[in-house]
Amino acid sequence: MRRLRPPQAIYRIRPQHAFWVAALLAIAITVSSCAAPSQSASSKPVSPELKAQVLQIVRENPQVIVESVQAYQQQQQQQLQQARRSFLQQMIANPGSVIGDSPATGAAERKIVLVEFSDFQCPFCAKAHKTVKQFMDKYKDKVTLTYKHLPLTQIHQEALPAAKAAWAAQQQGKFWEYQEALFSQQEKLGEPLYVATAEGLKLDMTRFNRDRSGAAAEAAIQKDIQLAESLGINGTPFFTLNGETLSGAIELSEMEKTLERVRAGAPAAGK
Repeated sequence: MRRLRPPQAIYRIRPQHAFWVAALLAIAITVSSCAAPSQSASSKPVSPELKAQVLQIVRENPQVIVESVQAYQQQQQQQLQQARRSFLQQMIANPGSVIGDSPATGAAERKIVLVEFSDFQCPFCAKAHKTVKQFMDKYKDKVTLTYKHLPLTQIHQEALPAAKAAWAAQQQGKFWEYQEALFSQQEKLGEPLYVATAEGLKLDMTRFNRDRSGAAAEAAIQKDIQLAESLGINGTPFFTLNGETLSGAIELSEMEKTLERVRAGAPAAGK
């Protein structure tokens, strides 16, 4: 689409100004369902002087808003598409590298991998968990399920402690049982539940408490978060099945249709 604009307008905008116009506006318009505000580690504070200059530019050149946001979004979309293409290639060529140290269950051959990004305090994740259970009960001989932590800490106070507790349970081979307990008692998330669940599963409590409070738990969860950010995932639950993406409190029929496409060799969404 062609856009008419005063030719001098573009030359009045310095590159750093255009970046901040785009970045600030992009942050303002980002909306998700069960999602936290953006937490980019690379974001920099905006000085009052720069902010004033940007606002002045916007007042004098309203078209800058549209142009800057479009340019910023186009750049972000290109980076996202490249990251997702690389992820899909990696999943097909070496699914073990995608699963890594994350808990996995289901088919041993890992030809079809369902990657779940989830938050133990997200109500949509608890609902989707029931669907995933039904799906894996039917297709556990064909599909490998792996779980990635994506605690939305800015809106869910117990998301990170719950994730650390589940990671600690994983170290003793009880992740899936612990995950089930957390999702089925989501309204009780908190220290009493974490301890009672671990005791009920007969975990070594000294090791459990040491593991969930250690640096290794923090690093493992952060690794999952960084993977999610690289793929442009900012809400939970989010799933990818050999490159096909699903999000939200999905229905079993939707997952089954996605599996049919994957098994038929249909092009993955977003390719």
